[in-house]
Amino acid sequence: MATTYKILGQVQGTAAVGTYADLYTVPSSTSAVVSTVTICNQAAADATYRLAVAATSTPATAEFIVYGGTVKANDTVTLTLGLTMQAGKKLVISSSANTSSFGAFGSEIV
Repeated sequence: MATTYKILGQVQGTAAVGTYADLYTVPSSTSAVVSTVTICNQAAADATYRLAVAATSTPATAEFIVYGGTVKANDTVTLTLGLTMQAGKKLVISSSANTSSFGAFGSEIV
């Protein structure tokens, strides 16, 4: 089994909480460990965000990791998680402002 450490995904936040975007999808025949997720708010006002490990791009209630988290104006939140994910699972995000950016960092195991 080979392990590759990498940036798993980087996306701009959505403009409305409840509108979701895929940050990362585990490729087929692969497992992943998401070690860190960053949420950077590039605006002068606070923003809220959601994060889920989901089977689809629209998470079910039980799939949320963070629901209603806040990132202060011009600040960054760093989550050290160690999320284990199997092939096909998605790391899904949502934010109240498209001035937020999300990054996922970790490893893929093939």
